[in-house]
Amino acid sequence: MVLGKWERSIFVLILLFANASDIVLILKAQQIKHVRLFDANHQMLGALANTGIDVMIGVPNDQLLRIGNSRSEAADWINKNVAAFVPETNITYIAVGNEILTSIPNAALVLVPAMQFLQSALVASNLNLQVKVSSPLSMDMIPKSFPPSTATFNSSWNSVMSQYLQFLVNTGSPLMVNAQPYYGYIKGQGIYPLEYALFQPLNPNNQIVDPNTNFYYDNMFDAMVDAAYYSMQSLNFTGIPVIVTASGWPSQGGANESDATVDNALIYNSNLVRHVLNNSGTPSQPTTAVSTYIYELFNEDLRPGPVSEKNWGIFFSNGTAVYSLNFGNQAVSKPDPTGLVGIFCVANPSADTNALKKGLDWACGPGEANCTAILPGEPCYDASNLVALASYAYNDYYHRMQTSGGTCNFGNTAMISTTNPSHGSCVFAG
Repeated sequence: MVLGKWERSIFVLILLFANASDIVLILKAQQIKHVRLFDANHQMLGALANTGIDVMIGVPNDQLLRIGNSRSEAADWINKNVAAFVPETNITYIAVGNEILTSIPNAALVLVPAMQFLQSALVASNLNLQVKVSSPLSMDMIPKSFPPSTATFNSSWNSVMSQYLQFLVNTGSPLMVNAQPYYGYIKGQGIYPLEYALFQPLNPNNQIVDPNTNFYYDNMFDAMVDAAYYSMQSLNFTGIPVIVTASGWPSQGGANESDATVDNALIYNSNLVRHVLNNSGTPSQPTTAVSTYIYELFNEDLRPGPVSEKNWGIFFSNGTAVYSLNFGNQAVSKPDPTGLVGIFCVANPSADTNALKKGLDWACGPGEANCTAILPGEPCYDASNLVALASYAYNDYYHRMQTSGGTCNFGNTAMISTTNPSHGSCVFAG
């Protein structure tokens, strides 16, 4: 079955570390229209209701065995995590696990049954046309991805992959693959120039060509996607579109990770956005869209492993942009000392009065906020409005300190807002 035309889109992947409503404010401020969640967090799904944002949710790896062994468990999962939220929340995809065949191979035999059970539950709920089911693969599933024309999936998984691909054909779903040129470049150990991984122009003497097709590959991303297409063809499956469910570049690394830098992350993701949105396909599929999820929205400060693994985010965990990225509509700006444009930290009007006073005193004292504007006779002074006074102090602290880890909390009396509280000559940083 040949699927219909797929819209070229750039998406963003979210791991939930901040308040869900604050995350949605950031998504709206940056005009991000598509997100992928690693799970089906109810707080996040509720916050995404009526936003017009398309949502891919995930079945976590540790839930796969339960769902893959029980049709009723799959139906219960759909009822609780999909049917309970649509149509208000526009759930469009379910990613069943993440890189299952390479990360937890003992679960391989239940992968396709889990997808089938979830699909049956969607059909029973009349949601199968809106919500598509697939499972993201690692590029490690393709042992030799270059030249793309000879790429094949790991033959150990041919039986599972044939069932998986047949499911995609039967349901009109895409192949999901996590394509990370950063890893491809590092594993290549100097075989490929850095420019090839970053979508930058190659030296004319270093052109990269598939000798079997004579296709020129000027970037590793396209070669990875074509390797996925050719791997499907090797199992006699064609016409299945590819969605890249994770692609990005780390902005910081350890002593032995010299290519994980802010500059390289900005170059890669900026060029990725431009490449995806300029209507160019891959050399083997020039008219086929490759919608892509940028990995990821926030840094993961607590993630184990090398320093680079903690630093794939476009934003720090406190909502401050790591670097300036344009999603094709509006830039995510690296903050100057006045902070993140369009985001304000304000007092919660329903907060306890004593708690607000403590928060205000801390912000103007140990927090070192500049509270001059809320002194008597100054433009933001209002003795009768504690919320307004605290809001000014909180916001000043937040925009001064966010780049060094300052947050908008103040004993749970503060919240993020995109509504500018400035009035008259009282101006809030934002």
